[in-house]
Amino acid sequence: MIDSDPTGPFRYPVSDIKDQDEAPQGIMPSQTVGPYVHIGLTTPGAENLIDEDAMSFAAGDVIEVTFSVTDGAGHRVKDAMIELWQADGDGIYPSPLDERSDEGSLKGWNPLLGAGIGRGMVDDDGEVTFRTRRPGATPATADGATDHATDHATQEAPHLKVGVFARGILERLYTRAYFPGAELGENLDEDPVLAVVPEDRRARLVLTEESTNAYRMDIVLQHDDASAETPFFQV
Repeated sequence: MIDSDPTGPFRYPVSDIKDQDEAPQGIMPSQTVGPYVHIGLTTPGAENLIDEDAMSFAAGDVIEVTFSVTDGAGHRVKDAMIELWQADGDGIYPSPLDERSDEGSLKGWNPLLGAGIGRGMVDDDGEVTFRTRRPGATPATADGATDHATDHATQEAPHLKVGVFARGILERLYTRAYFPGAELGENLDEDPVLAVVPEDRRARLVLTEESTNAYRMDIVLQHDDASAETPFFQV
């Protein structure tokens, strides 16, 4: 689902200034993504979220996650870029936005884009593989806001936050990649965010385990069968 209302609460006010030299600093308004969207956005090695020189610091098993993006015609999108943000194996986001985070939780992550953040372009086959750590369950309230409670009923199951960029997409698409499994605190049926997704589409947000510590998600932007499309969130 995409927020298409230009006057909506999540939009930055549209400026009527005609000369860019007169424009104040601030958030840029949404605009069509052009063919050179990736210039300056991709950094070699940013698909690896792990600091190889500090492997012992960050919590969570080392995993690989492969993504592909398919358009409405069933073709791979060859210029897609995927961005990830995630918690560590203890369910702590390595960010000042998470009050549980400290200097120790920032270690062990590749610092190229910031701890817990990855970004990668798809290859000629329309795929990109990230090397990262399996996240833990994260505390949340029923509406998905951070609460840091310990009640498993208010926890979000382990997942990766996923952003999709590509030429022609008007706005970045937000989705999630959940890990299969129903361990304590990881029950997908109890996840408050996944619960807002129609039941017949939830499986589209669950990674496929291809082998030990290797996962895959095929993102479908559009399909004649709505249940085959990847759900996106209004953020």
